[in-house]
Amino acid sequence: MVGDKARGEMNAFQRNESKETLFTFISAGDDPPKGDFPVRKKSPKLCGSNYPLSIAFIVVNEFCERFSYYGMKAVLTLYFLSFFHWDENLSTAVYHAFSALCYFTPVIGAIMADSWLGKYKTIIYLSIVYVVGHLIKSVGAIPSLGNQAVHVILSMVGLFLIALGTGGIKPCVSAFGGDQFEEEHTSERSKFFSIFYLSINAGSLISTFVTPVLRGDVKCFGEDCYALAFGVPAALMVLALVVFIAGSGLYRKTPPQGNILLEVCKCIGFAIKNRLKNRSRQIPKRDHWLDWASEKYSKQLIGEVKMVTRVLFLFIPLPMFWALFDQQGSRWTLQATKMNADFGIYVLQPDQMQFLNPLLILVFIPIFDLGLYPLINMCKFNFTPIRKMATGMILAGMAFGLAAVIEVKINETDMPQLVPEESLIRVLNLAKNPVQVTVQDQDLFQQPVEAFQNPTEYSKLILNGEQQSLHFTLQHQGLSLAFNYTVKQKSVYSLIVFETEESLSSHLITDLEAKPENGLAAVRFINGLSQDVNLTIDSKRFIAVQKNYSASEYSLLQRDKYNNGKCLTETGEFTLELGLLDFGASYTIVITNVSGGAVKTWKSEDIKANNVHMAWQLPQYLLISAGEVMFSITGLAFSYSQSPASMKSVLQAGWLLTVAVGNTLVLVVAQAAPMAQWAEFVLFTVLLFAVCIIFSIMGYFYVSVDPEDLEEKEEKRETSSRGNMINLVTQKTKL
Repeated sequence: MVGDKARGEMNAFQRNESKETLFTFISAGDDPPKGDFPVRKKSPKLCGSNYPLSIAFIVVNEFCERFSYYGMKAVLTLYFLSFFHWDENLSTAVYHAFSALCYFTPVIGAIMADSWLGKYKTIIYLSIVYVVGHLIKSVGAIPSLGNQAVHVILSMVGLFLIALGTGGIKPCVSAFGGDQFEEEHTSERSKFFSIFYLSINAGSLISTFVTPVLRGDVKCFGEDCYALAFGVPAALMVLALVVFIAGSGLYRKTPPQGNILLEVCKCIGFAIKNRLKNRSRQIPKRDHWLDWASEKYSKQLIGEVKMVTRVLFLFIPLPMFWALFDQQGSRWTLQATKMNADFGIYVLQPDQMQFLNPLLILVFIPIFDLGLYPLINMCKFNFTPIRKMATGMILAGMAFGLAAVIEVKINETDMPQLVPEESLIRVLNLAKNPVQVTVQDQDLFQQPVEAFQNPTEYSKLILNGEQQSLHFTLQHQGLSLAFNYTVKQKSVYSLIVFETEESLSSHLITDLEAKPENGLAAVRFINGLSQDVNLTIDSKRFIAVQKNYSASEYSLLQRDKYNNGKCLTETGEFTLELGLLDFGASYTIVITNVSGGAVKTWKSEDIKANNVHMAWQLPQYLLISAGEVMFSITGLAFSYSQSPASMKSVLQAGWLLTVAVGNTLVLVVAQAAPMAQWAEFVLFTVLLFAVCIIFSIMGYFYVSVDPEDLEEKEEKRETSSRGNMINLVTQKTKL
């Protein structure tokens, strides 16, 4: 079977892979070495084994680099949202533009390594670029440094350099590690790749859990500490570079010998150009469009390029899978900010949920390879690589279907969508008796509002323009009082009704129009005392509220119980207990009186707290991680098995480019067709299912080949052709 053969060829290291792909560019073998490179030497061994000591430096370097990359990327979406105050669509678009660039640049790094500098120097130079990018990115996250334009410029420059660095070294490090082994130590080389990709997953797993903690649980400059969250990955990248340079004297360094990817591109380009030049009907047709390159390139190269293009054609539908998969760091993280993250013994940060993917990959790989696949084979079902990949697509589509359902449930606690010539209003009756409220030309508040009644929802005001002056009538114990307030469209209001010396009065105050971001809680205070108060919520939050039912501005707080606050008045200092301020909720707290050394308060929930638990994201992470194992690892093994030895790197390049194109698709959808988030999840689900059908049809007609068999047939055909030519020449001589 192709799948079994592919897994054998890819070795154990490919089965341990989750996020990275083996991108080893194989030399074309025709160009002479360039520059000064030391002669290959034997490296000292680890503890008397056949493992070179140099690989220890390479593995540690890879762990630190992957910690650096995934740690920085884990908090990137919330950085755009909270630090730059960009909307969700722009934050998502820039996140995926960066991800796409990270998968376009490996081609540049591979060409530099194979055609110019060699792997070692390429890793050194681009790692320096990588470090500089991290440092610029960290400095750009310091709030006191310049205005927002300065922060944006520094961050974008830093991200560009990081993308160039991480993408540029991606095709070099694993290949450079493989170069350290002598040819006879193939078993040790395979085990090295297992350890190498284990270090990738370990770096990813630890960093995606730790970095969000540095962002959310540590405060600097009075807010989330993004400078620290980016600074620690920067330090790890510096350490990665130092460790790699420290092993310099132990490495075996091979010279650059030309890049086969360039040869393939030149061959394809020449074939197209030559075909366009010879469009005359008098010129005989050729069997394949690549045969038009035969005037310049060998039949062997053309034949190998034909094999590659067959597989690359099969790659065309694949970007859609990556379009869904890479939204774990953008749309799924944004979804987590609107959920309840309290797991009892621990409160997760919304960007910490991403750690589930590398964790589940490490769990699923042995389960699939040692349990699921053998069980399917025992059932006599031909589970081909194409079918595995299609199943992976279906699982990813199902994950997004679940994400859409969860998004609908989350939206139930959202504020109603505001439209032109409409506003929302509610009444807070802080008097001692019920009050009947009537609004001019509005059919609202049919029943009297009870004293200190917590409104269940807002009522809708219909306006006759962008703003309108409305007449409010309050009826209380036989009294009828009138007030006029100007109401603006697409706004949210609370009408505060309170008693003043045997009469009634009111204030119209504006409320939040949407939930607080990032799972924070919003709170404001109304001072019902006859004296000004100064409130201390925690050791860093001070709020002054004037007397006679004045209202403070909203303050954003982390979700927590706040029972140790202080209220300072003219008569003394009193205890202030607020209770639990929950995820995503908005509160109005009325200070009613002072009694027994404590402040008496009444708390109203303006916007409901997040009531969908973050644990409901676990099924979608399970599905998409299982889909990654079936799609990504199988796809790599399949493409590896379907290409000639000299062309495997070309297919790895094509595979990486499918990831880049997939991220570009998300960028386009986020910017060109903004829609409700649940609808966008449904759109991606439908698109992936449609692409899965197309891919399955293409795979049905695809005939798996063994490149070695094709090469042998080609050699026999050429030998036979040369024999026929000799016979013809002999006969002509006899004549």
